[in-house]
Amino acid sequence: MKQFWIILTTLTLFVVSATVCRAQRVSEVPLADPYILLDGDTYYAYGTGAKEGIEYYTSKDLQTWQRGGLALHKDNTTEQQWFWAPEVYHRNGQYYMYYSANEHLYVAVADSPRGPFKQVGGRMMKSLIGDEKCIDSSVFQDEDGRLYCFFVRFTDGNCIWACELESDGITPKQGTLTYCFSVSAPWEEKLGRVNEGPFMVKHKGTYYLTYSGNDFRSHDYGVGYATSQSPMGPWTKFKYNPIVQRVDGLYGTGHHSFFTDKDGKMRIVFHAHYSVSEVYPRGMYIGTMKFSRGKMKILGQKLLYPNQNAQND
Repeated sequence: MKQFWIILTTLTLFVVSATVCRAQRVSEVPLADPYILLDGDTYYAYGTGAKEGIEYYTSKDLQTWQRGGLALHKDNTTEQQWFWAPEVYHRNGQYYMYYSANEHLYVAVADSPRGPFKQVGGRMMKSLIGDEKCIDSSVFQDEDGRLYCFFVRFTDGNCIWACELESDGITPKQGTLTYCFSVSAPWEEKLGRVNEGPFMVKHKGTYYLTYSGNDFRSHDYGVGYATSQSPMGPWTKFKYNPIVQRVDGLYGTGHHSFFTDKDGKMRIVFHAHYSVSEVYPRGMYIGTMKFSRGKMKILGQKLLYPNQNAQND
């Protein structure tokens, strides 16, 4: 599994290609809750959007994207609806997709980042929380090789929980279920009580648990973070959150993840609303991030607006 060393502070997001739609530039890649994997010389973008499963797009330059179809089809799962928020990792010669379906967490495995991914086992968190609903899984591997899964339960609105995973990256370790945090600031509950979309990064021994606050339909959906000296907390939220909100005149900017590009630059990818008046279809946007003095800050607010080649990959 790749380890993410996210160095955050500058969101210097460069306009590379743009289209004009309803007086606003919009991304032509209609993925929400986006995640990007660099495998070889190709970027693979996965996200929420398809009713039949999880679709993917490919790119060589993060600008022009081709639709590749479904990496995960519902016929290869035990669920039939609500395929959300995928992440894909390459580990032990296989590709592991962590995703939500019908408001439960699952893992699917494939021999290629293009799929076909096939579900492994049943509900991922059943041994810890039974049939209770949960969403938004994200896996972090620490320097010592230990694996942790961060996810959302509905125990106080939407809030962040964690557990450690066995070395297979699938099985939760008994006795490790841990509460991380829930809504605690006014900006996180302008619409609903929401902390969701967790993603962990580490820098100089400090753990940064990033998350989105507010209902995704809110104009003020945004990204914040909390820090700890341990991968399981306790967590202290950054007092100047949110660090991403209404970026470059967009609305609903959130549910992000991070990756490293071909030049070794740390990138953030997130979605935003289609326009000031329409949430759907949400689009994917990409920015450049760096750490500075151990804090995450947005220094620029120009976005890369990915365009799309309509031909199938």
